[in-house]
Amino acid sequence: MPFKPLHPLPFLFAALLPAIGPCQIALAGEHSPAAAIAAAHPLATEAGFEILAAGGNAFDAAVAVSAALAVVEPYSSGIGGGGFWLLHTAEAGRDIMVDGRERAPLAAHRDMYLDDAGNVIPGASMNGPLAAGIPGEPAALAHLAENYGRLPLGRSLAPALRLAREGFAVDAHYRRMAAFRRDVLRESAAAGRIFLRDGEVPAEGSVIRQPELAATLQLLADRGREGFYAGETGRKLVEGVRAAGGIWTLEGLESYRVVEREPVRGEYHGVRITSAAPPSSGGIALVTMLNILEGYELRTLGEVERVHLIVEAMRRAYRDRSIYLGDTDFVEVPVAMLTSAHYAAGLRNGIRRDRATSSAALPGGEARPAGSHTTHFSILDSEGNRVAATLSINYPFGSGFVVPGTGVLLNDEMDDFSAKPGVPNAYGLVGAEANAIEPGKRMLSSMSPTFVETADRVGILGTPGGSRIITMVLHGILGFAEGQPPERWVNAPRYHHQYLPDAIQFEPEAFDADRQFRLEAIGHTLEPLEDTYGNMQAILWNRTTGEVQAASDPRGIGTARVRSVKSINRKGE
Repeated sequence: MPFKPLHPLPFLFAALLPAIGPCQIALAGEHSPAAAIAAAHPLATEAGFEILAAGGNAFDAAVAVSAALAVVEPYSSGIGGGGFWLLHTAEAGRDIMVDGRERAPLAAHRDMYLDDAGNVIPGASMNGPLAAGIPGEPAALAHLAENYGRLPLGRSLAPALRLAREGFAVDAHYRRMAAFRRDVLRESAAAGRIFLRDGEVPAEGSVIRQPELAATLQLLADRGREGFYAGETGRKLVEGVRAAGGIWTLEGLESYRVVEREPVRGEYHGVRITSAAPPSSGGIALVTMLNILEGYELRTLGEVERVHLIVEAMRRAYRDRSIYLGDTDFVEVPVAMLTSAHYAAGLRNGIRRDRATSSAALPGGEARPAGSHTTHFSILDSEGNRVAATLSINYPFGSGFVVPGTGVLLNDEMDDFSAKPGVPNAYGLVGAEANAIEPGKRMLSSMSPTFVETADRVGILGTPGGSRIITMVLHGILGFAEGQPPERWVNAPRYHHQYLPDAIQFEPEAFDADRQFRLEAIGHTLEPLEDTYGNMQAILWNRTTGEVQAASDPRGIGTARVRSVKSINRKGE
């Protein structure tokens, strides 16, 4: 059937089975419910289960996991950043995207990162407080607790408060990220004091304590969103940013609001997809790619032809991303066109099955390789409520600037705008006028938290990975559609094409020598990567059998767990 936008469909959820072990299949009695959490750090997964044991639902657990990740993954997310929380409420059968994306400061302007000659100033949109948008995560956590959770915000923030006060141990991944951004962290006295030791990367096993962040989280817990965006914290944030060369104002901080958006929806070979709406480009790009691929039976094709067709779909979706997408509160995005079966049919007609398209034949700009950043978690509770959330401060350790007296590490999401239309950002993505800087505007994102479902199966997935996020989620959706377990989605070798540079980037194990030769023979340029990328967190629920599986990407340090309500309640006693 053609891939087409869908209206929301309510689904009644059956009880889940208890788990017999972490990251495994639940197999016991039919009426014994279970819950699952897959997150990018073990301490965040445990924080979520602590809140479920305290009587919270998936949305309370999402607050706990988000806040815990903000403490223990300062290189990926934080309350100085933002994200998208995709929700499904089981009782009402409703899907909502909570948009906690950062906004440009009210004093921001189109040419703020250009020199007198009109050229982009290197690093200006990435390092220091001028690179920071107004954070959205604190407002989103308060919104989740007030509108969807059962517990007070303070109770759900308690695990993160404890982690901030007592600290967490430095691991090898932390050391790699801190080494990458060491020089920028040194520029901020507060950041260097917290995240480095005498200006150097801390030794493995060192404990990172953040008492000032704990105090800021406590004010958020006590006063809700006002505890961050106004009062003592708001004043410190604005004064600290401005003293270091930033342009925040109290008005811009206090006026930040979460926006609830209707997700992007579609269908691919009988699989329903619900994903992020603008200012994320993820949902629309996924719809475009799947719409194109709807015209093929991928599972019947040889590996090389399958890869070729998927790459051609990626190429066209990323080309459209660079031209059309931006914050729909500011620009007109042709969502209906980009998600229509007729439009996809036209794109598909331009694909030759025996020859690669040259990206030069599709108008656009130039780009650089992508990096890795951001974090993701997936949650399913025993009632069938679910959350897929992708959070970010953009580049590792964001802007590298901690506002003195607050412990808040600021994002550098302003780099996700088109500092100069046609010039690529840090992740090689090119934007046009739709994503130009404007005061109060949300910058375009690739974050793609997603639900996939059939009559009997539900998948919850997402990943970090910069410009490669969307193609990783595409691979996961295709795996779900072909009946694969989530362990396969998160483990499978990955490849990516983002229109420009005109090359297939691929992990070391993705293609053998023969496949590389055959792809090059039909005109593809290959760019082998030295390392792996991504950190997918996924859950699969079979509503017919009661089977629940959760998987955490082996490329990261995350943990996925499935636990029975009985075992959760036992921990909560």
